[in-house]
Amino acid sequence: MINIPKGTKDVLPSQSHKWQFIEDCARSTARVYGLREIRTPVFEHTELFRRGVGETTDVVNKEMYTFEDKGGRSMTLKPEGTAGAARLFIENGLASSPMPVKTFYITPAFRYERPQAGRLREFHQFGIEVFGSASCRTDAEVIFAASAFLKSLKVGTRLELNSIGCKTCRAEYNRALKEYFAPHLSEMCDTCRSRYEKNPLRMLDCKEEGCKKFTSGAPAITDYLCGECFAHFEGVKKLLNENAVEFTVNPRIVRGLDYYSRTVFEFVSDQIGAQGTVCGGGRYDGLLEELGANPLPAIGFAAGIERLMLLMENSGCPFPEPEKPRIYIAGMDENTRFEAFKITQELRTKGIYAETDLMERSVKAQFKYADKLGAEYVAVIGQTELSDGAVNVKKMSDGTQSSVKITEIYTYLSKNQ
Repeated sequence: MINIPKGTKDVLPSQSHKWQFIEDCARSTARVYGLREIRTPVFEHTELFRRGVGETTDVVNKEMYTFEDKGGRSMTLKPEGTAGAARLFIENGLASSPMPVKTFYITPAFRYERPQAGRLREFHQFGIEVFGSASCRTDAEVIFAASAFLKSLKVGTRLELNSIGCKTCRAEYNRALKEYFAPHLSEMCDTCRSRYEKNPLRMLDCKEEGCKKFTSGAPAITDYLCGECFAHFEGVKKLLNENAVEFTVNPRIVRGLDYYSRTVFEFVSDQIGAQGTVCGGGRYDGLLEELGANPLPAIGFAAGIERLMLLMENSGCPFPEPEKPRIYIAGMDENTRFEAFKITQELRTKGIYAETDLMERSVKAQFKYADKLGAEYVAVIGQTELSDGAVNVKKMSDGTQSSVKITEIYTYLSKNQ
């Protein structure tokens, strides 16, 4: 038998309603915030992620699924959604649209990492990307959208916020980090020693326990913000406070991707293990220029659907029940099964979820099956019912029955919602 690849997961019929609920909440949030859906390819040119995500990140260095196609071109399964969204924005000339351009996506992504609860090699994200506005109000709006989405799922999270500044203030901060880490380099991992020269800010994102004892005491980026970045961050915090959105400033948040600048944020839970981030994002004002376009500010977030589902299950959050049939039409013999099938199809064309027998079951077995499906009503059609043009419709919850003309079953169901 051929088994499913490690780090991937099937979604069974009994589980799909949970996915649909989370995706419906995502789409409802997107609608009220004026976000329009985009869809990008599952694979892109590898160079997009090397330039967009960053050469010094774990994603690019360790986790990408990269392959050479038959034309000798290097391709990569997308490890995240922002770089592809930025490429879409540039390539399709959306910079000529009225600003801001507000988008969202629900997409699979792929990273070769150690599978664990809520973290797979193929995973799914709900993300939003807003292009064209540098205002702190846009940062706040994106954070509000993330908060509204999480509240619609009824999950408990805490918002952690930081600013990692711009190129100007980060240059001074990087010097401070190098000065701080220099005496400890020999005790740190090979990755951190490499990042020390290329991008010392990325050292703060190291997951090695031996390095964490040094990164925990590193200087805080918020002490090195330039005047403009400081004012921007103060504006974001003011908007959150004025709109009763609780948060804490965490100067250790740098996010795992190199394109971020200024505001970065994470929604975190203690219910899903040590790596508790379920939604994270921030501003990436330099990404479009890095990809060859004119400079344009942008900000977004991504929420992991598998991690959210795990959080909901661990927290006891309710999922809506899968939809159940309004009615099951049972036929007593071969002839009446054809009529039951016809009635079922007519009800479906009118938007009624109806079921009928496809397995040649007895009437008793059909009742048992209808009960397993959770059908609200059952109607049995025999030769007498066909001759009379009426059926007894049984309400399964209490056993009450009503005589209903066959041509009026839809009307009966509509009146008894």
